[in-house]
Amino acid sequence: MTTTHYDLAPLEQQRRGITGSMIRLSVGLEDADDLIADLTQALEVVTV
Repeated sequence: MTTTHYDLAPLEQQRRGITGSMIRLSVGLEDADDLIADLTQALEVVTV
């Protein structure tokens, strides 16, 4: 697995504006309606 910021020191993450409350979203060629449905479902789980 690769990440864009996991290996950065906390101070460097802070300097780049990366916080613990951020969500990384990676999408490909999915249909927009499918993406919206998936995000809606995931956010409902997080906020419950």
